Amino acid sequence: MTSKAQRYTLIGPDGRPYRSATPGALGGHRGSKLYGRLDCPSALRTLAAGGYLRTRVFFADEATAVAAGYRPCAVCLPHDYRVWKQAVRA
Repeated sequence: MTSKAQRYTLIGPDGRPYRSATPGALGGHRGSKLYGRLDCPSALRTLAAGGYLRTRVFFADEATAVAAGYRPCAVCLPHDYRVWKQAVRA
């Protein structure tokens, strides 16, 4: 019998999946290495069209997503994306 504590699979700061008792606070796309809000309009459109279900990942928080090498979504996190983009250019 599987316990509820092992219900969610999240990505850790090392980029590897782990089991969690709590759901992820952010979603991401493994292929493009981006993360965003769970209610991101762009992600919801893509999911509704049948896209990236197999490459979707989840994170406990933003610090974990960044540590795992993911970048902010330009659609749902525009400020964070601009900050990230400026840092990449520097």
